[in-house]
Amino acid sequence: MATKAEKQWMNRVSEIGCIACLNEYGEGSPAELHHVNAYGMGLRSDNYSVIPLCPAHHRTGGHGVAIHAGKETWEKRFGYEIDLLEQVREILNA
Repeated sequence: MATKAEKQWMNRVSEIGCIACLNEYGEGSPAELHHVNAYGMGLRSDNYSVIPLCPAHHRTGGHGVAIHAGKETWEKRFGYEIDLLEQVREILNA
């Protein structure tokens, strides 16, 4: 379960809107949170290592659109998760 501080952070992240839409179209669309897989082996990161993605860019958009439909192809188009996480942190001045 997320702590109060984690919930506040995640709310701030989601308010940015989809980071892929923001970078591609200049504005973010309503987002859900994606835990960055920076540790490899499928281990989920902590609640401070999340990026905002709209449903299409997160899970429903199919190969080349949704990160969960093909991460390598997605990262070639939208950037590495870790770089997008850094961008989110810069936006929030954290």
